[in-house]
Amino acid sequence: MDYLNIDDKKVLPIVSELNVLLADYHVYYQKLRNFHWNILGKNFFDLHNKFEEMYNDTKTKIDEVAERIITLKYHPISKLSDYIEVSKIKESSPLLTDKEMVSEIVEDHRIILEQLGKVVDRADNAKDEGTIDLMGAYIRELEKTTWMLNAWSKDTKDQLDSSFIK
Repeated sequence: MDYLNIDDKKVLPIVSELNVLLADYHVYYQKLRNFHWNILGKNFFDLHNKFEEMYNDTKTKIDEVAERIITLKYHPISKLSDYIEVSKIKESSPLLTDKEMVSEIVEDHRIILEQLGKVVDRADNAKDEGTIDLMGAYIRELEKTTWMLNAWSKDTKDQLDSSFIK
């Protein structure tokens, strides 16, 4: 039974990009765990809790992405060695300051957002509304989290663009 209503030839590019996203999320997940365990200093409580919240959210996304790949009738990649090889996100030292950790996470978000865009492009080409919907929610959530982490790293005297304020 073909429940997808998607041209089979257009599914493989979606699955390929979803597998890259799956690898990115796995390395990102472990980096968040690393930072959660190794954060020190006056921002310990805030960042320790935030990193835990973020890795729990990422764990859910990992499962959803893998299940989307299976829904598209493919096996997701699932070996740690494949994740390390395929991911554009790189492992990190536990010996970073709080600001360095947040900076790395924000950079990882840029990489993940770029990959999410690639998945959406492939899914749009195939008229794969299920994947587009899932990725759209991820994009919105990640942009908001990135804004918050970026705001955390700013000095209190920094300002947003005020060109619309009279």
